[in-house]
Amino acid sequence: MTIIAPSLLSADFLNLQSEVEAFKSAKDLWFHLDLMDGHYVPNLTFGKTVLKGLHKVTAHKLDAHLMVSNPEDYIEALSDIGIHNFTFHWETVNHQDCLIRELKKLYPSVGISLNPATPIEAIPDYIFNEVDLLLIMSVNPGFGGQYFIEGVVDKIKKANQIKKDRNLNFHIQVDGGINDKNAPMLISSGATMLVAGSYIFNTDSNDYLKRVDSLR
Repeated sequence: MTIIAPSLLSADFLNLQSEVEAFKSAKDLWFHLDLMDGHYVPNLTFGKTVLKGLHKVTAHKLDAHLMVSNPEDYIEALSDIGIHNFTFHWETVNHQDCLIRELKKLYPSVGISLNPATPIEAIPDYIFNEVDLLLIMSVNPGFGGQYFIEGVVDKIKKANQIKKDRNLNFHIQVDGGINDKNAPMLISSGATMLVAGSYIFNTDSNDYLKRVDSLR
């Protein structure tokens, strides 16, 4: 089943525990955490204290997406608070293979993220053997509520073809502007995980699970 990852960037920060607990009964669900530094993207979000608290109130996997200029500085800092997946932006690192190896020592899952304008061909073939997740951004990173960029669909298809040709099983995660209208196309193109923020949280909390199901 397609994994849905509600993006807590769109949740009510003043009631974050109750927001998270609204998904308690959901299956195949991760919580997507956009960590921003105000430098790589012009915004700031969660700190370590909030993340540590989240781990205490949910059994769902925590999916950290680091929109930061120096992801290597966060390896140790986030390693003891229950993060399941650590995704960094390919564009921010010079020696990506070295960073992946370091992350593998501390995190169950390691991902790389591509901005909309970065082609799938920017990733050397051997890297796909090393990662657990490929995050394809369908908006430019930094803010929630943006419109989906149609041009990334071809990138999803190419990533899926790489998986099939080489018999790999990394997740293809898509993030940005996702709703019940474009979700079926993304899944049919090869996406195995959809990140959704505004679509899920811009409704009554009693309807969050209905929104999750509608994306599948």
